[in-house]
Amino acid sequence: MMVVGIDVGGTFTDVTAVDDATGAVRLTKIPSAPRDEARPVLKGLAELAIALPAVRRIVHGTTVGTNAILERRGARVALVTTAGFRDLIEIGRTKRNIPALFDPTFVRPKPLVPRPLRFEVDERILHDGSVARPLGRAELESVVARLAPLEPEAFAVCGLHAYANPAHEQAVGEALRQAFPGRPVSLSSEVVPEYREFERFSTTVLNAYVQPLMDRYLDALERELIAAGSRTGVLTVGSNGGALTLAMARRLPIKTVASGPAAGVSRAVAVGRRAGIRDLVTYDMGGTSTDVCLVQDLAPLVTTDTLIAAFPVKIPQVDIKSVGAGGGSLAWVDVDGALQVGPRSAGADPGPACYGLGGLEATVTDADILLGRIGTARPLGGAIRLDPGLSRRAFERLAVRVPGLDPPRLAEGVIRIAVARMTASIREITLQRGHDPRDFTLVAFGGAGPMHAGPVAEELGMTRILVPAYPGNFSALGLLASDIKLDAVRTRITRLAEAELPALGAAFAAMRADAAARLAAEGFGLEAMGFETALDLRYVGQAFELTVPVDPPSLTVTGAAADFHARHLAMYGHADAAGAVEIVNLRLVAYGVVAKPDLLPYGARAGGPEEARIEVRPVHFEGELVACPVYQRERLGPGVRLAGPAIVEEFGATTVLFPHWHATVDPVANLLLERSP
Repeated sequence: MMVVGIDVGGTFTDVTAVDDATGAVRLTKIPSAPRDEARPVLKGLAELAIALPAVRRIVHGTTVGTNAILERRGARVALVTTAGFRDLIEIGRTKRNIPALFDPTFVRPKPLVPRPLRFEVDERILHDGSVARPLGRAELESVVARLAPLEPEAFAVCGLHAYANPAHEQAVGEALRQAFPGRPVSLSSEVVPEYREFERFSTTVLNAYVQPLMDRYLDALERELIAAGSRTGVLTVGSNGGALTLAMARRLPIKTVASGPAAGVSRAVAVGRRAGIRDLVTYDMGGTSTDVCLVQDLAPLVTTDTLIAAFPVKIPQVDIKSVGAGGGSLAWVDVDGALQVGPRSAGADPGPACYGLGGLEATVTDADILLGRIGTARPLGGAIRLDPGLSRRAFERLAVRVPGLDPPRLAEGVIRIAVARMTASIREITLQRGHDPRDFTLVAFGGAGPMHAGPVAEELGMTRILVPAYPGNFSALGLLASDIKLDAVRTRITRLAEAELPALGAAFAAMRADAAARLAAEGFGLEAMGFETALDLRYVGQAFELTVPVDPPSLTVTGAAADFHARHLAMYGHADAAGAVEIVNLRLVAYGVVAKPDLLPYGARAGGPEEARIEVRPVHFEGELVACPVYQRERLGPGVRLAGPAIVEEFGATTVLFPHWHATVDPVANLLLERSP
């Protein structure tokens, strides 16, 4: 039997299969199809000659929902809300988003639901769940009648304080389902069952916005896989790093927005654990963007407050920072004559100039080819023939606008700018949060990550890089190691000192029982379940909180307060040990633990450097042309040591060992790169 991981990215779709019996890995890359995402998946499965009846699990990550939001091509959504809150999604918090605070050209994005599609019903629930005004049934019927001629494709129902009492939202949702059968209805009490109206409303609208598209995509994918012989359901990895069943993903597609990158972080944690490295910065550079995440003591940072296209998303997810710098990022010259890189990307079509598919502009990939760091003798990803002449011509055209630089020097400049953008995102998750990046190991993966990890590490003062096995298909492998993961939250605002601990314990027990029942329905026994509990705490008067893990049976007020003070000090550099602490939310994470494949790293062909060397070619480093040995990674055995400069090639990725660096192959085929003194 086999397990299959599928990572649908903006440039490539990675398909990876692992044989349960032998651990043998098969992998391929297929150019993505932005409007027909299922086609590359099926093509990849066929290319690997995978017999679907012999597959026991298929797990996939996708950017379909994210791209729909970024490109504003989601559904026509109607919003039904409490009287007086029709314009909340437009008013927001009456402030700019932080990334645009000092941008004089910033324009607040238009809401995804225009005002004519926003409706109010007369009802009011208070913060404690009590009913101040009953739901007006006659008015609700009037709203439904007025909605019909507007032909909405999906509905978002957002009631004030629905997290405390969802009865009114449920009644509105039922009325909409009866009047518009087959059209999805998103209730805020199901999407985000916690307080903060603007973030809850925004997330619910986003869920409704992508639900029809994701439903069609997932339905088509499942039907085509079944038609091709699949006997198993498809799992999708959520933004929290855990797997979702197809039914969950269809109902709550907003939980898949960081699907592929989260799987990569999960895999990096597993690799770090096996390599004995507990503090990591993951560095996933693909064709369109770069994703980075801080992992401390093998625990990735998790957040419940992020933005997509300036719209708040309040769901638990791995705290990944993305920047528009990837292999396909375009180099261009701004109105002041300054060289820029990204965020625009050549994508999969037409792709970088070297692909020969019609792209004329220079990209980061073209720069690497021009500098000799990417070989052109073998097809990229096994499918795309690279033309170095097209890369040179693209840089010759760009050089006309940047006087004084020949194409190779210009290509090095493009790489430096891309590196500067990527290191800025790593500084954001390390230095700006009180962490010294020099205390962490950079884990580089993605098609372009191992190629640029050296200069990224040097910019940050990091002296150690880990390039795992199969870095080009790393996130797809991460999908195969993802457990089913359920998040539950209950808002309960009260001072910690006044909290009734037995009542908190009972609430946690109820949340645990509900999650266990849901996991049991998916076929998990108690022995395959895991649970984590936490409190969201803050100082009285604060607007935002920190999540503090707790054990309900041994929970004490003084213990929880001490843990909160310590976390506040670590995060912000100060704490008030005498300050009053407040509970905001109770959180529970439930896991359904799945069997994970045991990978065979690269087979039995591994040997020494001489057996692995495939050529020597000229490569540009720091303005000089160097005769650089090139090695085939699959032939490098454990214990082999290489001195830079050198190139290590494998399917889907290239590792560049820069001058003053050396690499060692560890017992499980990781490449450990270290900066020489």
